Amino acid sequence: MAPAGKVTGFRKEGNGWFCNAGLPSDITVVVDGIKFHLHKFPLVSRCGKIARICEESSEKAFVTVFEEFPGGPDTFLIAVKFCYGLRMELTPRNIVMVCCAADYLQMTDEYGEDNLLSKSENFFHKNVLHNWKDCILALQSSDPVIARAEKLQIISKCLSALSMMVCTDPSLFGWPMMMYGSLQSPGGSILWNGINTGARIRSAESDWWFEDISYLSVGLFERLINTMETRGIRPEILVGAIMYYARKYLPGLGRWQSGQSGKTRTVASFSLTPAVVDQKVLLETIEKILPEKKGKSFCRFLLGLLRVALILGVSQTCKDSLERRIGMQLEVATLDSLLIPAYSDSDTLYNVDCVERIIHHFMSSESRITSFSPSSLDPETSPSSEPLRKVAKLIDNYIAEVASDINLKPRKIRSLAVALPESSRPLHDGLYRALDIYFKAHPWLSEKEKEELCNIIDYQKLSIDACAHASQNARLPLRVVLQVLFFEQMQLRTALAGCLHVLDTESAPAAPMTFASDMAGQIVQRDGWITVVRENQVLKGDMENMRSRVGELEEEFSKIKQEMKKVTKSHSSLSSPRLVPRKIGCKLIPRSSDAQTDTVDSTGPTPRASVEHAQGVLILKGSAKRITVLYHRIGFKLYGKWNAISSHPDGKRSILLLKISDHLKGESIGLIEPQDNGKSYSALKSNTLQSKSGLVEKRYTRFRMELS
Repeated sequence: MAPAGKVTGFRKEGNGWFCNAGLPSDITVVVDGIKFHLHKFPLVSRCGKIARICEESSEKAFVTVFEEFPGGPDTFLIAVKFCYGLRMELTPRNIVMVCCAADYLQMTDEYGEDNLLSKSENFFHKNVLHNWKDCILALQSSDPVIARAEKLQIISKCLSALSMMVCTDPSLFGWPMMMYGSLQSPGGSILWNGINTGARIRSAESDWWFEDISYLSVGLFERLINTMETRGIRPEILVGAIMYYARKYLPGLGRWQSGQSGKTRTVASFSLTPAVVDQKVLLETIEKILPEKKGKSFCRFLLGLLRVALILGVSQTCKDSLERRIGMQLEVATLDSLLIPAYSDSDTLYNVDCVERIIHHFMSSESRITSFSPSSLDPETSPSSEPLRKVAKLIDNYIAEVASDINLKPRKIRSLAVALPESSRPLHDGLYRALDIYFKAHPWLSEKEKEELCNIIDYQKLSIDACAHASQNARLPLRVVLQVLFFEQMQLRTALAGCLHVLDTESAPAAPMTFASDMAGQIVQRDGWITVVRENQVLKGDMENMRSRVGELEEEFSKIKQEMKKVTKSHSSLSSPRLVPRKIGCKLIPRSSDAQTDTVDSTGPTPRASVEHAQGVLILKGSAKRITVLYHRIGFKLYGKWNAISSHPDGKRSILLLKISDHLKGESIGLIEPQDNGKSYSALKSNTLQSKSGLVEKRYTRFRMELS
């Protein structure tokens, strides 16, 4: 070795490095075009490779070239300084390169105690492997020498150390908690100028390391995830790290993740630069390392990966695997994420073929699940039927969304619709809506093509609203409309029959629930029929009330008739023609209670009657046999034809029984009682009306009548 005192360092002149030893160079080493003018003795004493070259060469001064030297000229300069006994600096950034360079030059303990290889390995084990940040830096710097570093087990040791630190409380390691260094008090609070601030370091979250490992290359990231999986880290945590890494280097994913880009932690102290990533290789790698997982966000992420995969043109194996993964959890997919554009030369707007393959994968997974279920299990209530129904609803909405594409062929619509079994759709309203949209966007379809598509629909599974719409839909073929009308009539008959059975059963509680209960159950289960049942029950109750009221009125009528017969017999000789004149005049004075009464506007004719207006009241004149009453209020008019049935000539105890009928086809009994010695009468009129909604309504109007 040259005298240490005479070697002060190295200087660079042009394209070469020279030693300041004051002795002429006897060996020249070329590394990546840079010439190092050195001396044999210090190099031979430390480097086995250079010693062997010197033995093989007979020349006193010669030139040797090192091809693919690990780390290039900078790392070789560190090794040369070590050979000359000069001070060198080992850091997490260069330690992997130095280890590989020492291995390349064969700087083992065989050529000197505490040689560069053992010295660098010692630094690596003591300083790098126990610090999260240093491990990340070492791994990132190892990409150019990955093969030799793997041979020295540097990569595997770093990956193992990182995975161990992820499994352990990060506050025990240098990163991220060591970022405060000695400014942390023994109690854990942060110190400022030696003063306890009282602020506590925030506890680390489970995703604190996502940003750090995202600076690794794809290959190292893949190996790190595999190592963590081997150590037993939960799959959901690994999926989070993979999704974070993918969103960082596949910007297209952000468009379909609804703001789920994740948090980005600042790593300024790292001074790291993002890895150079081949997006195609990255996507294929991510697909391989993704664990099997289900969930809405994960399914959305997979659909985003599939979109990017179709754009980048990845391998068919990768696309098939993504479609299979999506198909296994299609029931949690959303419509917007399923609308995958067609990026190829296809004329259609959306990639319908891809969605169809996903449906087939879903059915394959469902069939495997069903094969393990008991054979006696009802397919309508089996656990697998709920995902099937969700997928059917999703696909119906998907067909409705893509149906407006004018280039979409009918066979594509049919293949999407029939990809799911018939039992997956309890109602075919969604399918009918999708076909209606398709017919509207494709008016040039022939009747035959429309009928072929309509054959997909089971008309017995259409709701009342859908049947009503279909029966008036001019876009449907005539044959289809007739079939809809036929099944609509059948449904109505079944519903009405079921309602009658249910009502009869309710009226007889002791009777066993047989056919009526079964029919009622079927109606209630079918969406839309429950409204029919309720309306019929209301109508039934109103009819019962009407019957009871009519019975009461008939009873009253018969009693009054009998009483009038008795009165007529006892006072026949005293009958006065004055009480029942051929023509009478009377005026109506509304009572104060009339302000609360209801009135009905009818326009019935008033034959043989005249109306006179005097002082704001109405003077009515008519025949004794047909008295026309008109009651006038602000904004309301009541016309009624009151037919006198019988009367008593005695003015003091006169009872006039009237019967009213009008254009509303309602009937009521009016009873006029004498007041003020027969000079005025109090009339009570009840109207039984039938509104448009079918409900029966009774309204009463009371008058005070005075003889004019």
